[in-house]
Amino acid sequence: MAIDVAADDLVLPFTVDALGVRGRVVRLGPVVNDIIRRHDYPAPVSALLAEAVGLTALLGCSLKFDGKFILQTSSNGPVSMLVADYATPGILRGYAQFDGDAVAALDASDDLSQAGLMGTGHLAMTIDQGQHSERYQGIVPLDQGPLSEAAHRYFAQSEQIPTRLVLTAGLLAARGGDAHDSWRAGAIMVQHLPDDGAVSPIAFSSGDVPDGHHETFEEDDNWVKARLLLDTVEDHELLDPTITPETLLYRLFHEDGARVFPAATVTRGCSCSQQRVADMLDRFSPGERADMTEDGEIVVTCEFCSTRYRFAAE
Repeated sequence: MAIDVAADDLVLPFTVDALGVRGRVVRLGPVVNDIIRRHDYPAPVSALLAEAVGLTALLGCSLKFDGKFILQTSSNGPVSMLVADYATPGILRGYAQFDGDAVAALDASDDLSQAGLMGTGHLAMTIDQGQHSERYQGIVPLDQGPLSEAAHRYFAQSEQIPTRLVLTAGLLAARGGDAHDSWRAGAIMVQHLPDDGAVSPIAFSSGDVPDGHHETFEEDDNWVKARLLLDTVEDHELLDPTITPETLLYRLFHEDGARVFPAATVTRGCSCSQQRVADMLDRFSPGERADMTEDGEIVVTCEFCSTRYRFAAE
């Protein structure tokens, strides 16, 4: 079966009007593979970063202005930091910081869950509209759970919209002797936005509720159906390049009818340049630049894209 390359590296918006649901599907192929292959990360770290890039595409594509969406974790596990960002009109990049020995120890003990890799800490999601505007940032805890769990908490606390999402990443086996396995990532999200003004099916608290008291609420039947259908999505359906996003949506919502809108394409890119690095170095003192010099030159490597910039010491 021929692979439809047009079904890769895109974000496809959709609605299921009968259920009062909107959503997006993310399919990343060459873009996320390019991001991962620029680093020499262990496979578990690569998979975690690929999933973070997928989540960044899922959320960043909602920007309605020129700007940047930044996802960053900070935690006490072997993978101490993940950074991924989406710059309009659809430029993705990302990198990870990790302890190689600690990751190898997890691998040896066969405990490579996302909770084990990240440990505890926090996930920050930042919207940056440029130097003349204030940043908006939402921070939620990473509490021995996967990225998807932290993302659900972000939507509940920051956007207060009932949201369900699925994230996945993995390697696609190569075909042919000279080919290499390639990284892929996928994501799908639904949000409930009833047209009739019904109460949002999500519990809130002002913080004044007495200990031991939990607010009870009845979830909207359509929302329950939508999120239960989404929970049936399997990883291979999000990663398989022969299953188009439209096919996946038909499988999930054919009874209620999903309506798709024009897809947004994404690319890999980086904002680093020779001039920007030179400007950064110019802010250091001559003594500090001397400490950076080895064999008569200063070498700076971009953490995002691994491009190496060389400068003569003088």
